[in-house]
Amino acid sequence: MAAFDEYKDKFQTVRFRREDGILEMTVHTNGDSLRWGPTAHADLEQAFLDVSRDAENQVVILTGTGEEFAGPAVTPSNGRAVPKLTPEQWGKLGWESKRFLVNLLAIEVPMIAAVNGPALRHPELPVMCDIVLAAEQAAFQDSAHFPGGLVPGDGVHVVFPLLMGTNRARYFLLTGQKLSAAEALQFGLVNEIQPREQLLPRAWELARQLMQQPALNRRYTRILLTEPLRRQMSDLLGYGLALEGLAIVQ
Repeated sequence: MAAFDEYKDKFQTVRFRREDGILEMTVHTNGDSLRWGPTAHADLEQAFLDVSRDAENQVVILTGTGEEFAGPAVTPSNGRAVPKLTPEQWGKLGWESKRFLVNLLAIEVPMIAAVNGPALRHPELPVMCDIVLAAEQAAFQDSAHFPGGLVPGDGVHVVFPLLMGTNRARYFLLTGQKLSAAEALQFGLVNEIQPREQLLPRAWELARQLMQQPALNRRYTRILLTEPLRRQMSDLLGYGLALEGLAIVQ
């Protein structure tokens, strides 16, 4: 088990507050929009595990801060998201990547995403939540994998085909397509679009609505509704990471 006081100030890139069993997780870099890198990757892998092991967390809200949810975008003009790695370097990154989404799915209480702006790196994180709210300025793009010179094998190959359909997902991943909030709503990745100033209040309103259910109803419903995703992740994540590693190891 984990206690809130043990992890609430533990991470450089995740800020927590909890009220009446509702845990708000805010991803950030120095108080502004999250900039992806080794620190954020390691932080979130462990943070999701700690949150999952704290029985006092009853509903989780995942959000960002500033103008973006997460970035920066990777484009062909600024090269690969990750340079060629040694087997030892990939061993560490691959180890984290294998547990990254598995630890998110280990959170056995409902999760609400409040996407405050463009999610241009790891957009799978917010859309894996049970309820996805997006600000009008939000956008979704997997810029760091295929467009950045990487095989999209660390879970996006599982998440997006399940959520948006096989053909849409293949196009999305191969072209680096950037979906607006309205397009994401049309594709079924987003449930509601809100003005940015109303985004977190709406997330808390929904969280309090979920809290009206008995704790076991909330927990078992989350487990039930995420089981198909867990099963496909179990079957395909290791294979995807193996192929990603083959293409990146020098």
